[in-house]
Amino acid sequence: MDSTTKKHLIITFFLSFFTVGIPYWRIPYNTVNLPEALPVFGLIVVGGAAMILRLQTTATFWQITKVITASVPAAVFARVVWDGFKDPSSHNLWPFEIAVVLPVGFACAFTGALAGSLIAAMTGASERRRKR
Repeated sequence: MDSTTKKHLIITFFLSFFTVGIPYWRIPYNTVNLPEALPVFGLIVVGGAAMILRLQTTATFWQITKVITASVPAAVFARVVWDGFKDPSSHNLWPFEIAVVLPVGFACAFTGALAGSLIAAMTGASERRRKR
């Protein structure tokens, strides 16, 4: 994997992280019900980012899926850490929070990467990418 591909993966990870995280972080803790609390727009961005990465970079399907999947539980974990500083007893079941959102992130990233792979195969983009 070249440095440009790494940069694209990092940028899209943080794009997905903040697009899911910012609306989620603004919800009061006592009203959060995962996975329903995750913003739909943010999850669409997760899938879209995976699709665009698959179309535009030389990263493999699984590299993209793993990196973009990780953005969703990372956003939830960032809230766990922040809330833990304010009230250490607030997220005493945080591993379950991560376990609940991990499949959601995976489903979005996998679907987006799969769509990107199918579009690339139909349009010949994967052949043009290999020639670069």
